[in-house]
Parts: sequence; C-alpha cells; structure tokens
Amino acid sequence: MTYTPPAVNPDSREANPYRPDVAADPLAFYDQLRTQCPIANMEGVPSGTHIISCYEDVKFALRHPEIFSSDVVAVDIGQDRPLIPLQIDPPGHAKYRRLMDPQLGPKEIAYLESDTRALVNDIVDRFIGRGSCDFHAEFSVPFPGTVFLQLTGLPLDDLERFLTWKDNIIRPDVPLGDTQAAQEVRYATGRAMYEYFEGVIEDRLTNPGEDVISRFVHGDLEGRTLSRDEIADVLYLFILGGLDTVTSTLDCSIAYLAQHPAHRQTLVEDPSLVPAAVEELLRLHTPVMQVMRVVKQEHEMHGVRMLPGDHVIVMLGAADTDPAEFGQTAGELHVGRDANRHFAFGGGPHRCLGSHLARLELRVALEELHRRIPDYAVAEGAELYYSPGIREIASLPLVFEPGPTLGGAAS
Repeated sequence: MTYTPPAVNPDSREANPYRPDVAADPLAFYDQLRTQCPIANMEGVPSGTHIISCYEDVKFALRHPEIFSSDVVAVDIGQDRPLIPLQIDPPGHAKYRRLMDPQLGPKEIAYLESDTRALVNDIVDRFIGRGSCDFHAEFSVPFPGTVFLQLTGLPLDDLERFLTWKDNIIRPDVPLGDTQAAQEVRYATGRAMYEYFEGVIEDRLTNPGEDVISRFVHGDLEGRTLSRDEIADVLYLFILGGLDTVTSTLDCSIAYLAQHPAHRQTLVEDPSLVPAAVEELLRLHTPVMQVMRVVKQEHEMHGVRMLPGDHVIVMLGAADTDPAEFGQTAGELHVGRDANRHFAFGGGPHRCLGSHLARLELRVALEELHRRIPDYAVAEGAELYYSPGIREIASLPLVFEPGPTLGGAAS
C-alpha cells in the first residue's frame, strides 16, 4: 500500500508539523545544549521544565525512575491509564516485563527473518522497475507496518486506520503550538482505539492464535492473566511503537545514505557491516529525539535544583552525539565505532520492548535494499521535511537505475 502522510505546507511554520530546521539537522542544537546549558529551561517551555542533554546525565535519568518517573503524568497522549509497561515504574514494571520480554526476545524474533526478507523484496518489486519512489510512503511506512500486523495477527486491511491513529497521537494535524486542539485530536483517537481493542481482546480470549497479542492475553502474570484494561493499555503503546519508530529510523537512515554515497557504497561492498551500520545510524540519527519524565524526588544536576512535580525533557539525541562519550567525531558516521551504548532504544528499566524486532527489520531492510538498489539519490530539487520529536520525513523521493523484479523472493 501507499500511505499518504499529513499534508505539508513548507511555507507555514505555524501549521506545519514537519519543520526543516532543528529536526532536519539537530546536531548544532544538541551541541549548544550540552556545552552552554547542560540543564536548560528553554524559551517557550513552562517554568519547572528542565532539559537534560549530556550523555552521563541522560544515562542517570534513564536508570533512576525513582527520581525521574515515566508515569502517566509525564506524557498525556489520550490514554485512559498508564501505558504498559512504559508508564509503570519499578517495582511494578518488572512483572509486566517478565511476561512480555520473552515474547519479543531474540529467539522469538529470529523466526521472522525469512518472511521479513521476502516482504522487503516484494515491496521493492513494486517500484524498482520505474527507477523512482517516495521511499517514505512506499517503503518505510508499509514495511514495518506489515511486519507489525503479521506479528500481532491484526488485519492487514486495517493498516491505514492504524497509521492514521498513530499520526493523530504523535503528530496531530493542528496548528503548531495549539496544544488544546492537539489534545482534542488525541483523546478522540484514544476513544476510537480503545473501542477497537475491545473487539480484538474479545476475539483473542475466545479464539487464541499464535500471534503475540494472544500470548499476552493468555500469559501468566504472577498467577493471573492480564485484565482487559491492562491488555488495552499494552495495545495502545504497541500501535504507537510498532508503527512509527522503525519508519522514522528508515527515513533518516536512507536519506543520510542517499546523500553520503561513500558510506552507502561501503555497505554495498561489504554487507557484513550492516549490523554495525544499523547501530551507528541509530546513534547518529536517534529517531526519538527526547522522552519526557516527571521528577518524583528532589534532585540536583549541575547546580540546578529539580523539585517533585517538575517535568524533564531527556534529550536522547543529544546524548547519542556527545563527544564526551563518543569522541570528537560523534557528529559523524563511523561504522566501526562501538555504538551499541546509544539511547535510541532508551535505557534503564524502560528500555524499548521491541528493540530486537526493530534491529531485525532495519538490518534486513538495509541488506536487501542495497542488494537490489545499490545506487540511489534524493531526487533533484527535493527538500526534505522532518517532524520534530520523532524524526519522520514527510516525503523522501529517491531516484535510481531501474532494475528487475524478483517476484518477492530473496535470491
């Protein structure tokens, strides 16, 4: 399928959620934060909101949820209750992870590789013959979306509905800065999502399958099964995480490689470097630029006093490009770098539940794309518009030499 993202008006900063400034190239902004104000209160951010940007400070915040909590007070995105497991802090958080982690671990995800590789080739077949594509709409949206729906057993025909929901939650199509309108969209979307989940939960209770939702519904949570509300809170988070962050990472990665042909050629010539390249691209282009936390215990960083109830913006992207941790070339791509300590998947107890699936998707996508289309570029005259917060690209037009179709089979 081809997904149509929210409309983009590059001439209107007020109404345009895709802004070609900080989100397009955030490195200078990150550097300014780290060097000039490692704990900042920025213009336009309410008093009592702190911005943490240095690697060690970000690591501390992520590893100490008793101080920096991710509960529902930190982020209100239309949900009725805390999202599970993201907005449940330890110790309660651990019981959910003990149930959920094994369902998305490396061994459980590995069996998806063959089908995922075939899916990549099937999608590439749809546009390789014409020598051009909008990579965002034609690949980076439908690819992870299809994998997610196959994993969860949700209908493929409902993908566009899910994509609309996640866009309404993450980047509602309202004038920039109109928080009331944004929340109205989010709450209306939340109602629709919860209503849909009721039917999914009822179906899995009476007709369980091998999909991951069935395994959650019938799993053992300390001697009991999850309640319907708990399952709905898991699914709310799943829709957002499963349909957005891999898309954003693919957008940023392919845009970068299209504009840096030497790095792309390295991967074409030596596909064994792709896993390391995935980690380095995740680090350099951390898709989720920041996460929100709320202070639970008084704490001081760099002489700044943080009080209970204060909000904290934890800048993952700034930490991942911090020269103090990654050296003076932290703002450059080096495939040989030890980049696995990046925070693209968060850190601490709330580390991303789907990180193994995301790594599989990204690795297979880069391997097969560069096998099938080794040389590509951004179409001449195209301007790329990145969304702030989570760095999705509104449209990514690529051009390349037309190639043969393979009928969906990886050869």
